[in-house]
Amino acid sequence: MAVRIRLRRVGSKKNPIWRIVVADKRDRRDGRFIERLGFYNPLATGGAEGLRIAQDRLTHWRSVGAQASPTVERLLKQAAKATPAAA
Repeated sequence: MAVRIRLRRVGSKKNPIWRIVVADKRDRRDGRFIERLGFYNPLATGGAEGLRIAQDRLTHWRSVGAQASPTVERLLKQAAKATPAAA
């Protein structure tokens, strides 16, 4: 089974909110998924949280062979840059 870490849209029209999920590569974008790892809100403003990822579960899925989509890879790099600056 080919497993991918990818985005799943759950927001309403003109208000995109994305969940970061682990899913079988053959399933549809918004279809069945195995586990939810976090969320991404591109329109977050002010004190709202824009990106949250469960790092322990991400590490687990990568250790068993799950591959992240290019967009999720970009978000992970953004999260890694933002974390040391906030600490």
